[in-house]
Formats: sequence, structure tokens, C-alpha cells
Amino acid sequence: MARCLAGEAEEDWNMKLHVVVEEDEAGYFAAEVPALPGCLSQGKTREEAIANVKEAVEGWLEVMEAKQAVAGRRTIEVVV
Repeated sequence: MARCLAGEAEEDWNMKLHVVVEEDEAGYFAAEVPALPGCLSQGKTREEAIANVKEAVEGWLEVMEAKQAVAGRRTIEVVV
């Protein structure tokens, strides 16, 4: 389960993300989360790659949470 982001209740919550899993030339499986830039992992099996990418998602979210906590930083919404 993912950690909550700043401003959310301090409880576990679930998130559904699309993961692309592909086998490479060496027989390893690469797993990537397109919605989270740079969030990817690999494993010797499809199952291992999926387990590893779940950990990568948790780490990705922790980094984004830490970045959001920087003093004076504000997020705005832009409509295009």
C-alpha cells in the first residue's frame, strides 16, 4: 500500500496504476509505470518484476512527498 501524501489522513490507502511489463533480450522482465516518470524496475520473473515495481512506486511517492514539503513551494493548476 502507498503512503499518504501531504495533507492526506495518516492511514494506508490503495492506488491503481497501469504497469507495462516486457521481457528483454536476456530473459529479464522490465516493469515501468508510465504515469510516474522514471518509475521502473526489473526482475528475473514477471512476478518478481511486479513486486519490485511496487517497491519502486512507494519510493517514487516518498520522494515526491518530500519534494512537496519544500518551504515556499506551491502547486497551481493550469487548464490547456
